[in-house]
Amino acid sequence: MDIGYIALDGELSIYRAAEVKSLLQTELTRCAVLEVDLAGVTEIDSAGIQVLILAKLMARDESRELRLVHHSDAVREVFERLALERWFGDALPTAH
Repeated sequence: MDIGYIALDGELSIYRAAEVKSLLQTELTRCAVLEVDLAGVTEIDSAGIQVLILAKLMARDESRELRLVHHSDAVREVFERLALERWFGDALPTAH
């Protein structure tokens, strides 16, 4: 199985949404499984969440798998607040 890997860092916000969306779409066409490392994400807003949701749906539609790994505290906090951890299905790390 071909597994790809991307590490995102900095803000995952409206200012980078188009860039990250394009990157994720491109990488999802190259591999059966894509791991997205979120450890370096310092801030995430609704546009960032939308990009991750879109990527997850795209992966499902194309019979691929998107795995979100190493959630930063900023990502974990938003996912917990919005109850997204179950929807994405990826294990969240415990708080530091």
